[in-house]
Amino acid sequence: MDAQFRSRCPIASSLDLLGDRWTLVVIRTLMAGATSYSDLLAAPEKIATNVLADRLGRLEASGLVSSSARRGVGKVRKTYRLTPAGADLLPVLQALSAWGEAHIPGRWRTPDWFKAARAEDFLRAGDDCPQGQHPH
Repeated sequence: MDAQFRSRCPIASSLDLLGDRWTLVVIRTLMAGATSYSDLLAAPEKIATNVLADRLGRLEASGLVSSSARRGVGKVRKTYRLTPAGADLLPVLQALSAWGEAHIPGRWRTPDWFKAARAEDFLRAGDDCPQGQHPH
């Protein structure tokens, strides 16, 4: 068994990969149109830079996120995208969002575009959801 996982149970293994405090927030923010490190830092939850760097590294290593380098003025910047495996987490996030709205008072309403989204919507080059429309 892979040392990364505590058992062969698919639920326990999924939680080993996704169950920390920030991973699904990073994936949600990528679904909402973030593509750069600074976009991800601008999420309303205010993730710390060291935690964000760690989560992005883990997500890349596990094949849920890919990155590419692009040249900016004076430096190379990375852009981040969900892989098909990362985009396949959409129904999980939609279910968590619906549950949170129904059972935790005072939550933001989930945007209709997020409720209606499909995993393949996040895989089209340059056609992700508009920046700043986070699915809270």
